[in-house]
Amino acid sequence: MINIIGIVFISIGLFFDFVGCLGLVRLPDVYNRLQASTKCITLGTCSILFGAFIIHGFEAAGIKALLCMVFLILTSPVSAHALARGAHKSGVKLWSKSVVDKYAEDGN
Repeated sequence: MINIIGIVFISIGLFFDFVGCLGLVRLPDVYNRLQASTKCITLGTCSILFGAFIIHGFEAAGIKALLCMVFLILTSPVSAHALARGAHKSGVKLWSKSVVDKYAEDGN
């Protein structure tokens, strides 16, 4: 039963990773692609790692999966924000149909 639950989490993670990869190909600008990749990592990859933890339990592989999850949850949004801010400061334009530009409104 535990293996089935782990496989379900891994399958959900694979689905989110697949949709995130589609977003990287299909979305129009850097900022939207960063959003897709960040969601892909935090939802997809962390779900795969959680499924691996459920299957392995509190063995070495399970503990490593939990530590990787914590590392990804802490670093992925921060790095995406830094990349988006750097792209905006270097002059990368938003998509022509973008509605809001908070960085430009704040004057940063």
